[in-house]
Amino acid sequence: MRIVTYNVNGIKARLPRLLEYLAEEQPDIVCLQELKSSDDTFPEADIRAAGYGALWHGQKGFNGVAVLARGTDPVERQRGLSGEPEDEHSRYLEAEVDGLVVASIYLPNGNPQPGPKFDYKLRWIDRLRERAAALLAEERAVVLAGDYNVIPNDDDTFSVRAMHSDALMQPESRAGYRALLAQGWTDSLRTRFPKGGIWTFWDYQAGSWQRDAGFRIDHLLLSPIAADRLVNAGVDKAYRGREKASDHAPTWVRLR
Repeated sequence: MRIVTYNVNGIKARLPRLLEYLAEEQPDIVCLQELKSSDDTFPEADIRAAGYGALWHGQKGFNGVAVLARGTDPVERQRGLSGEPEDEHSRYLEAEVDGLVVASIYLPNGNPQPGPKFDYKLRWIDRLRERAAALLAEERAVVLAGDYNVIPNDDDTFSVRAMHSDALMQPESRAGYRALLAQGWTDSLRTRFPKGGIWTFWDYQAGSWQRDAGFRIDHLLLSPIAADRLVNAGVDKAYRGREKASDHAPTWVRLR
């Protein structure tokens, strides 16, 4: 089973690239982030025509997450995180597909920091960690897949100096991510590439793609039962180089 996380940076703008990816790679499950689409304008018909069922939690203009499943309809378990009833951001969608529990996660960016956006990011990590603990208690195969907007280690970026003041690499952001892992989750890509140096995001600015000046912020975390089934993990980097591509590359894990 191949599970992909893919921040599409606008599903309407990137729909040709997404459909291309589905046709060429035929992943079993795809967790999408940053749809920038309301629920009403989500391109369900195009995705179904490609052979995928879909759940989505949209928001006009920004945010938005979805779960796609090849040849079947994902069963919704939860949308949104508890803890802040006034939070209307569409950033979390949890579903079940063929016995596997998956969550599509779009963690807040947090810039500029310090400030209210960074405070919201840290609170959101705490809320995610609470939900993650409940999922672990179910003793199921679970994949928490998404754009975490956290660079976990120094070797997960092309330049520590360039990113040192960014919310993605602050000690508090990293501590929140490490606390999540400490519950018992496995960072699948880190397991496959323990020395780092593999990127999932390249900015549109300053020739970042051409210079390979990227960093790793898209993660697939595995519960212990899912980690026992880990076969491989990687990044489909070439898709970042296609015309009008997202600034993220599809990132994946393969489970038995």
